[in-house]
Amino acid sequence: MNRAAAGAVLVLVLAACGGSSSTGSAATPPPTSLTVLAAASLKPPFDQLAAQLKSKANITVTFNYAGTQTLVTQLTQGAQADVFASADVAHMTTMDKAGLLQGPSLVFAHNSLEIAVAKGNPKSIHSLADLARSGLVIVLADRSVPAGNYAQQILTKAGVTVHSASFEQSVSSVLAKVAIGDADAGIVYSSDITTNNRVDGVPIPGDQNLVAEYPIAVLKSASNSAGAKAFVDYVLSRDGQAALMAAGFQPK
Repeated sequence: MNRAAAGAVLVLVLAACGGSSSTGSAATPPPTSLTVLAAASLKPPFDQLAAQLKSKANITVTFNYAGTQTLVTQLTQGAQADVFASADVAHMTTMDKAGLLQGPSLVFAHNSLEIAVAKGNPKSIHSLADLARSGLVIVLADRSVPAGNYAQQILTKAGVTVHSASFEQSVSSVLAKVAIGDADAGIVYSSDITTNNRVDGVPIPGDQNLVAEYPIAVLKSASNSAGAKAFVDYVLSRDGQAALMAAGFQPK
């Protein structure tokens, strides 16, 4: 999206909702609603964006947050929604091949991986290699989950073998287990560390890390296509990108 388009996002949102804009006081747009299925790691910034859209354009966004693979299963089995935001390109490609997208997807953010540890890092975990130490309880996302697949890739790249105590169905479950003390460490997104004050993060060097791409698309099943497109535009706008970066994501 260029600067002109980004600057016009609010106008697009208002138009999508049936509202009007004028040089004077704009009429309050009529209420409208959207359903967005989004990867669990997107909850903090997307909740913030939903609050902004409610205030600015009278749009109420209902989210279903879960592991990307779970959302794709729901959608391919007939679940109805307006927008899908994925934590990887592979699952969005599956949706595209199934003919479930209204148009092409767009990458709206990037992310990297980080090691989540308890506050203060009591187990002195400082690298991926430390995750292979005996006596530690490590949790990872399942490989079917984008975060789990990414974790396995970086562990392989680093030559580290980790015996996970469990394989979770979402990255938020990995984070929760570390936060409540059920695990000593887990591999999550950098954004998860930024938005959770109950854990600390151990950075993973760039030569061992990778960059995750997050694509978004309007669904063919959308009952409010104009509003769905406005939501996507808002995510790609300056305000949307600012919210994502504040939550630890990297720009599109």
